Amino acid sequence: MGSRILFTPRLARSVTSVAVAGTGVGLYYVYTGNVVRADSGAPKQAFGSGPAFLSLQLESTEAVNHNTKRLRFRLPDANTVSGLSLTSALLTFSWPKGSILPVLRPYTPVNALDEPGALEFLVKQYPNGKQSTHLHSLKPGDSLRFVTRLPGYKWEPNKHSEIMLIAGGAGITPAYQLLRGILQNPDDHTKVTLVFGVNTDADLLLRQELDEYETRFPGRFRVVYTVSRPVEGSPFRKGYVSKGLLKEMAPLPNDGKVFVCGPPPMETSLVGDRKKPGILEELGYRKDQIHKF
Repeated sequence: MGSRILFTPRLARSVTSVAVAGTGVGLYYVYTGNVVRADSGAPKQAFGSGPAFLSLQLESTEAVNHNTKRLRFRLPDANTVSGLSLTSALLTFSWPKGSILPVLRPYTPVNALDEPGALEFLVKQYPNGKQSTHLHSLKPGDSLRFVTRLPGYKWEPNKHSEIMLIAGGAGITPAYQLLRGILQNPDDHTKVTLVFGVNTDADLLLRQELDEYETRFPGRFRVVYTVSRPVEGSPFRKGYVSKGLLKEMAPLPNDGKVFVCGPPPMETSLVGDRKKPGILEELGYRKDQIHKF
């Protein structure tokens, strides 16, 4: 994901949280030397263009299913917003107990980016995932360090008349962030189709929110669920995100865009690699029409 950030044990242990300094003109919020201006009347932003090294306290934790939690972190104060743009993620830093080296992993917020006072994440715990296991062990009152924002695709309202989001498992989080930003913006009229593939019915994260959006925005948003191991009597389509399924979707116009996020095998199958093209190219989509989160 762009430039690499290197940490030494000494640097990692010396990272500070937040220092606030008053100046003669407005307020400046200083995060270990990186300054973000908060002009009078404008919401303060937690994350600017550079590193933040900001330590945030966990406000609440909620089990969503057997391996996923919703974690809500408190921003520096109730009037602070994230300062993130659509498709951005945040790079987290921790030193899990028993780990020789620190761990850095990106996570995508799922609450509104302009919501003041808090950031929310859906975190799936993987069997050998050091950071996800550490995050699942956190209790309200514990803190987590956020290193910097990771800007993604530069979204411009109405640049594409229609887009398709293809998500697998926990890859729903960046797709949901973009979808939410589009539909909540009255000036953005982009049409959106979401294809969401998971292992079991219980893995359909954010299903209630997605179904509500489909109801609220008929003709603008459509969601298609597919489950590889559905329970008996499941109302959802059975199978993977396959060439056959995507072929059933109405083809995007020439200015359309496809966004993909999911497990590496799924992404390779859809996007391809140096050896062979992926399913999307086989279906006629140009390389410049495909973006991998």
